[in-house]
Amino acid sequence: MDVGASAYRVLLVGDVLKSVSRGLFDGVVLAPAGNVCAFSEALETVQRLHPDVVVVDLSGPEALQAIARVMAERPVPVLALHPGVLSGAEAFQALAVGAVEVVDRPTEPGIDFWHTVGRKLMLLAEVRVTRPVQAQKPNVRPGAIEAPFPLVAIASSLGGPKALSVVLKMLPKSFPAPVCICQHISNGFTEGLAQWLGSETPLRVVEASDGEEMAPGNVYIARSGTHLVVRPKGRLSLDPSPPVRGFRPSCDVLLTSAAESFGTRTLGVILTGMGRDGARGLKEIRERGGRTIAQDKASCAVYGMPKEAVRLGAAEEVLPLDQIARTLIQWVETC
Repeated sequence: MDVGASAYRVLLVGDVLKSVSRGLFDGVVLAPAGNVCAFSEALETVQRLHPDVVVVDLSGPEALQAIARVMAERPVPVLALHPGVLSGAEAFQALAVGAVEVVDRPTEPGIDFWHTVGRKLMLLAEVRVTRPVQAQKPNVRPGAIEAPFPLVAIASSLGGPKALSVVLKMLPKSFPAPVCICQHISNGFTEGLAQWLGSETPLRVVEASDGEEMAPGNVYIARSGTHLVVRPKGRLSLDPSPPVRGFRPSCDVLLTSAAESFGTRTLGVILTGMGRDGARGLKEIRERGGRTIAQDKASCAVYGMPKEAVRLGAAEEVLPLDQIARTLIQWVETC
């Protein structure tokens, strides 16, 4: 096998990766695109070497600037490694400026860690990326909704945090429904995700708590390691049951429970992501009289979950990312 011709070429950005990345290129599927470069050299190196995917170590605010410059001038899939130097909320700024995913990096990463990262990089190398969407808040004032309130339930995976920020920042503070989100993400990152999304939207964003009573204008994120279940009368439950088709939290569990508890008042959305999780739940929402949206292929980082939803007939509308919030605002008025 000619590694140079067939391997995915990976550019490492951040000087610390020179000493801690041993094991990433042990196989023949991934190959380094030149040497590890400094943050200030990232854009020029990407333009010169044309890597398939870029790994940026978030060891300082300069890392965020490097990602922003690359994505503005020469978009390429970026995986950001979070070693704990920045806060969780700051780390998630990497998604805002264009990274596809953020992964927690141990201080001394071992072979198993780099093998896991390598598998992610092989997937990300096939992702089509564009310049980050700059969402505009629509001038829409939703009408008052009497109780029981409508509920928005969102499923997302790879590329989802960025997509979620685009949708949520376009919803007004007076949005008359709670929003529940199941996002596939590395363990321990949901708190940082909630903090970052909270800085991106006028809505209050929190990790869901067991027994919590939902309120309109609030966003509830499924916690790592537990299923988020919607109960009648608007209560939330954290269920430690085993993974469903490999996922915990499961998007299907969230969407199906929303359909069962809120029926025709459920608005379901499935965003970018790999695999099929969430498609069955979205279909359940539609079959119970709720309204449903799948993100379209052109605006997805990965057209997997939405594609399966469309195949099942679960999506009432298939929309570009920047039209989803506008549609939710219109629907929630009559839901």
